[in-house]
Amino acid sequence: MSYREPARTTAPAPPSGITAYGCERDEAALFRELAPRFGVTPVVTAAAVSERNAVLASGNRCISVGHKTRIPDSTLRALGRAGVSYISTRSIGCNHIDVEFAASIGISVENVTYSPDSVADYTLMLMLMTIRHAKSTVLRTAAQDFRLNSVRGKELRDLTIGVVGTGRIGTAVMDRLRGFGCRVLACGNRPAPGHVPLGELLRLSDIVTLHAPLTPDTYHLLDHHRIGQLKKGAYVINTGRGSLIDTAALVSALESGHVGGAALDVLEGEEGVFYTDRREKPVENALLLRLQELPNALISPHTAYYTEHALSDTIENSIANCLTFESRIHHA
Repeated sequence: MSYREPARTTAPAPPSGITAYGCERDEAALFRELAPRFGVTPVVTAAAVSERNAVLASGNRCISVGHKTRIPDSTLRALGRAGVSYISTRSIGCNHIDVEFAASIGISVENVTYSPDSVADYTLMLMLMTIRHAKSTVLRTAAQDFRLNSVRGKELRDLTIGVVGTGRIGTAVMDRLRGFGCRVLACGNRPAPGHVPLGELLRLSDIVTLHAPLTPDTYHLLDHHRIGQLKKGAYVINTGRGSLIDTAALVSALESGHVGGAALDVLEGEEGVFYTDRREKPVENALLLRLQELPNALISPHTAYYTEHALSDTIENSIANCLTFESRIHHA
């Protein structure tokens, strides 16, 4: 599905109801503001969709769900019993839903699109923070240590950047990188300038940034072997999906110095940790805790997408997707 700026006028679709689950306050406000433009009165709840609250979708064929909570098969069955036949997930990825199982019980699942600029901007920020040792600098300054870092930073124009994944976000990252004057290599399913095989990209790149979707073929794309192929001291950026990287292998490479630094907005095992307040509750993800201890690892909680523009795109496209499905049913 290619990105489109959401329509700002009423869509020509039959009247319909939509139940929107897992809505933060700003998401709920946007649903209530935007849905009437499409002739829809939404049912909005902050609770993530579950077997217990599937009844809230009764009478509505279409629902919108968030990506922060996995949707088990038992919940899909309950939604099917409530009459749901379409799920629009407010995310690019669908890894939190068993799409094949949903299809087997008559429920279609589709993602949304939003501007790639949010994640592309954040990716560039992580690159700059990593090569300028921002984590250790900020932590020292907060502790009233105002000395310069013993290791100087690097400039992007002097580096080779390898972009893995040449979809909308990867392409937007490459567009931004050209403004810095650095050499850009690419590897992905779509043709792109500077395209090289993955092994060559890993050997030549000073920074490797991941923007591939998570599939069985890309699971642990950077495993122990491929991390070993990286140029010594290279940096790794991941704003794609956590399981693109074998986290244990990455931690080992960071500790040994083979990988010079990493900035990860996504992480294996983030479910149940990211998007929660753990200040007074222990985090049981040992690899996350170790990464937070390392001076050359920067972690953020799956927040690259989180901008006002992207949120508006997401809500409006989720509504539009539901109405497009309703139109297909209406004209079938």
